[in-house]
Amino acid sequence: MPITPTYPGVYIEEVSSGVHPITGVATSITAFVGFAPRGPVNVPTQVQSFTEYTRVFGGLAADSTMSYAVNQYFQNGGSQALIVRAVHLGPGGTIAKTGKLSIGTVAAKTLKLEAANPGIWSAKLLARIDHDTSDPTLFNLSIKDLATNEIEVFRNLPVGPAIGPIVESQSRLVRAVTAFPTVLPDAHSAVAPGEDPFDPAVATRYSPFPSAGASAGVDGQHDETDVVPGTENGLGMWALARADLFNILVIPPIQPASAMTDRFLTTATKHSAADFCFRHRAFFLVDADPDWKFPSDLLTGPRPLTGIVNAIGSDAGRNAAIYFPYLKMTDPLTGAPAAFPPAASVAGVMARTDASRGVWKAPAGLDASLGGVIELTSKLTDGENGIVNPLGVNALRTFPAAGNVVWGSRTLVGNDALASEWKYVPVRRFALFLEESLYRGTQWVVFEPNDKPLWAQIRLNVGAFMHNLFRQGAFQGITPRDAYLVKCDKETTTQTDINNGVVNILVAFAPLKPAEFVVIRIQQLAGQIET
Repeated sequence: MPITPTYPGVYIEEVSSGVHPITGVATSITAFVGFAPRGPVNVPTQVQSFTEYTRVFGGLAADSTMSYAVNQYFQNGGSQALIVRAVHLGPGGTIAKTGKLSIGTVAAKTLKLEAANPGIWSAKLLARIDHDTSDPTLFNLSIKDLATNEIEVFRNLPVGPAIGPIVESQSRLVRAVTAFPTVLPDAHSAVAPGEDPFDPAVATRYSPFPSAGASAGVDGQHDETDVVPGTENGLGMWALARADLFNILVIPPIQPASAMTDRFLTTATKHSAADFCFRHRAFFLVDADPDWKFPSDLLTGPRPLTGIVNAIGSDAGRNAAIYFPYLKMTDPLTGAPAAFPPAASVAGVMARTDASRGVWKAPAGLDASLGGVIELTSKLTDGENGIVNPLGVNALRTFPAAGNVVWGSRTLVGNDALASEWKYVPVRRFALFLEESLYRGTQWVVFEPNDKPLWAQIRLNVGAFMHNLFRQGAFQGITPRDAYLVKCDKETTTQTDINNGVVNILVAFAPLKPAEFVVIRIQQLAGQIET
């Protein structure tokens, strides 16, 4: 605000520089959608490691393909994951239910608890009430999770409705529900100093959540329509719309590759997932069919590649990529080898490559190794690789020195016959990074006066962001003029645009494209005749 001088002297006025720095967004936050033994339902929850995933969602489980996928993601270099736990809520089939426990025989003294989320995991919960408080009108509540040995203690709880919000705000395991006790609840048997209040040999010290009956928790049926519902109802995958940002989407098959049914996603689900990613500037990793063993299976098998490509479409296909074949890895629960879809491991490789080289580097090559893989379910030769690569299918290969690696970097529109400008994975993912970063970094422009001073500020800030990427080696060209272009002036924004409240910003870039084919020419030098 301009200063109005009133006395002789020196005045200080701060003037805005017009600088609005644009920060690049994350590039490898990977979203997983599937079933888990426990954890928040239909809520995108961020985890930073598989240890954290285990604490929140219960770790590896034989009937949870998502748990294996998350483990493989972190095993291959992933650092941030968004987890959406789906459950079957009906109609039809076994519906997921939340375990409930009532402590007390008199209604006025009964404390009613229920598990924080559905599932049979609640059968591992124990609850204890004691009166070891300085105020005789208050009581203590302790909860133990036998699965993790975690103990939560809520001290000095009052009777009445105040119990509910106190427990909900502090507990990860239980909720207190109506009707709340109006009289101090009866305590469990006393415990001498040093004794275990949850000693399994003394059942009077606690009350266990039921493992059977109407009040027991139930996992529910596992249906693909719970993971990706047919309508955008905010459940399953659609819950990701509430997430601030995700870059990669992995949806594991409902059942493992050894199962008879639900061992691959339907084309309708793949279409919905790819379209959702296209609208949210994210990238969908498509798993190959578990029955594909040879390139001929992709072309003439019972479920050919064309079915997937046609279902996803060319628009959404630019934001998707498919990897073949499956990975043979050791099942940590059984110790036996089993086949697993590759998408989660590839997502980890992408995250690792982004961190070490940048999103503009293709997540493929000899340094794109796949950790924890015993062998590939199909060992492709150079000739077979030469069949699937022009189709836009990224091969996973085994090389003597490098081991098992990602050996392809094409999007689902990478078929040579399509001649798409979004043929390569790093080009498309880098474009998505630019779009998301500029979308978030130019929000300040909205409602600013639409004239030359604004256009100059836009060029300054967007240009600074692009130049910083140029210095990191993200573009082709040895000069900024060769590498990128930022244009916002009277040529991009006409008077008609101004009258309509529109400012047009043109941002162009010269992408780095991977060197798929290395050609070495060997020639003999003919002897020179002296003259």
